[in-house]
Amino acid sequence: MSPVPHPTPSARGRRRARAAAAAAACALVLGLAAPATAHGTGHGRAARYVALGDSYTSGPLIPRQVDLGCARSDHNYPSLVTAAGRARSLDDVSCSGATTAEMWQAQSANGPQLDALDRDTDLVTLQIGGNDIGFGSIIGTCAQLAATDLTGDPCRRHYTSDGVDRLALTVLRTAPKVARVLTAVRQRAPHARVLVVGYPDLLPEDGTGCFPTVPFAAKDFPYLRDTEKRLNLMLRLVAALHHADYVDTYRPTIGRDMCKAPADRWIEPLQPTSPAAPAHPNAAGEQAMARAVLARLDVSHRY
Repeated sequence: MSPVPHPTPSARGRRRARAAAAAAACALVLGLAAPATAHGTGHGRAARYVALGDSYTSGPLIPRQVDLGCARSDHNYPSLVTAAGRARSLDDVSCSGATTAEMWQAQSANGPQLDALDRDTDLVTLQIGGNDIGFGSIIGTCAQLAATDLTGDPCRRHYTSDGVDRLALTVLRTAPKVARVLTAVRQRAPHARVLVVGYPDLLPEDGTGCFPTVPFAAKDFPYLRDTEKRLNLMLRLVAALHHADYVDTYRPTIGRDMCKAPADRWIEPLQPTSPAAPAHPNAAGEQAMARAVLARLDVSHRY
């Protein structure tokens, strides 16, 4: 066997240079990977969590109310996610009645919700859009119209009277508003993991009615169910286009809608029997949404 020659000084220099370059490359890779670990990938713990949203996030009337102006509970899903150890701190600026406009403008004493974000934000949840499509006014209109035709679909006829489904159109018009919010979230919190949270199942999945517990006409239940599904589908698609994760809270709450018995429902009807706003999640509903968020956090994000 031939003896192994000793490297010449120039060869040693080239090897040291290659080793240094490799080390620098590794450092660069590790440096680029570090933010993903720090900002809650997979089972990680986020340092700073900001919750944006409307009343489905804030949890009106659910004990204990910690912000009466926004009807915000300390047992809403952002609080439960934080209590489960998924964030070291929570800045919950969700507010009852919020639309996408309140991301940029104050709502009573609650400042613009986007102002809570900064470059140190690790996790953001956003649940918005229900008030943009006029959720409350839809319920009021359909409840009033039900008296004119309890077995029919007066609400659907009202919203499609000109040959166009105005609720479906409003959902489509809300999409760019939600997209604008997500763009702003990315600009203000560029390193954060962003989750868009959908809305839970409000009405029976099989389309059956439950008048007078929920005072809608019998054939309007499927129409209103499908309208909520359109809203959730829009949120899912907008989330995907903006590299955000979508949290499906509809599927885990099927069978717990406001038509169910008080002991079984997670959404209260228009006359609640548990502490919650009408047509909103009760404490069990907020717990269900928290579980859905936690389950999504357990899956590594795609971006």
